[in-house]
Amino acid sequence: MTAASRRIVDLSHPIRAGLVTYPGLPAPTITSHLTREDSRARYAPGTEFAMDIITMIGNTGTYLDSPYHRYAQGPDLAGLDLATLVGLRAEVFSLTDAWTPGARGIGVDALAGRDLRGAAVLLHTGWDRHFGTPAYGAGAPFLTGEAAEWLIAEGVTLVGIDSLNIDDTESGGERPTHSALLAAGVHVVEHLTRLGDVPASGARFTAAPPAVEGFGTFPVRAFAEID
Repeated sequence: MTAASRRIVDLSHPIRAGLVTYPGLPAPTITSHLTREDSRARYAPGTEFAMDIITMIGNTGTYLDSPYHRYAQGPDLAGLDLATLVGLRAEVFSLTDAWTPGARGIGVDALAGRDLRGAAVLLHTGWDRHFGTPAYGAGAPFLTGEAAEWLIAEGVTLVGIDSLNIDDTESGGERPTHSALLAAGVHVVEHLTRLGDVPASGARFTAAPPAVEGFGTFPVRAFAEID
């Protein structure tokens, strides 16, 4: 494969100052540590730099949850194996018709019928069309705990979704899907986008966060590579 024959699909939402990813969580702020104008006094004529500071919660934009996010003794971001984050075989499930406002949970029946061992299972619900709007925060589709247990038994490496949360955030605080997947060492990526541009099978998926010790969740530049 050559670079000319490869197509990259960016599956991440851009992060900007003031972005609301999840209702109730703080939006990022971006400030300048060193402006281009001020840097001119520090460097040779014609040379200038900008150095900026971003303050944000790890749950911003498109992000990955490590086991440490849920379990104190689980691996943090720095403890993740890159082989489980880079170039994974992607299995995309188009689920835009698999849920309704009255039945938002995505179950086993919607996922059966494929070899998923070692794969990144990506759930295309279409909810990303609401990202950044008040509508994004309520009524979102999610993966059921039963389906999470089934995916673990199938041997998946990662599960991603283009929705508010992989769990039902309107269930009174229960998080069975996070609990099961992260206990099993299965990575979770939330707030994906443009999954409709990725084929059902045949692409490779990457979502690698920085190696931050003592941190459980951080934004990723998630993308699919298509031959």
